[in-house]
Amino acid sequence: MIVPWQELDPDTLDNLIQEFVSRDGTDYGEQEYSLADKVSQVRRALAKGEAVLIFSEHTGLCNIVPADQVRDWNH
Repeated sequence: MIVPWQELDPDTLDNLIQEFVSRDGTDYGEQEYSLADKVSQVRRALAKGEAVLIFSEHTGLCNIVPADQVRDWNH
């Protein structure tokens, strides 16, 4: 299910984004970015609609994914 990120408590959203950007395997290319930079990049992607917050009722986990990968999630 797609979760409207705007409806989350700001602290909860920050915690979700920080957890996401600090996961193993999260790759930002050859350039190194600080945690604050990574959080800002993800926040901008959410605000622009380029990324969405997904909650899996099956696993109970949240993830942030590119919006173009979830076109049919709500159907």
